[in-house]
Amino acid sequence: MASITREEPPEDGVEFIHEDDGRITARDRETGVASYGDTKVEALRMLAEALELHEGGGEPVDLRGLAGILSDEEVETFRTTIAESYRNTKE
Repeated sequence: MASITREEPPEDGVEFIHEDDGRITARDRETGVASYGDTKVEALRMLAEALELHEGGGEPVDLRGLAGILSDEEVETFRTTIAESYRNTKE
């Protein structure tokens, strides 16, 4: 997995990380919130949504409630995506 090491303090703006699997991660430098997409535009759109949720917008998601809506594979993908996003914000 791609990674970035920074020694300077966080700045305003967004940084783009080109992942090994071809996806592009957009990371807000101020908050550390990150999301990804297949293009920069999609990554920015997903980041905007993640930032809204980070700031308290939206409603919490209960994975147990998704069990009847999503397939087991989709639920597992969702869990993995959440875990990856959380790890990215802690790096």
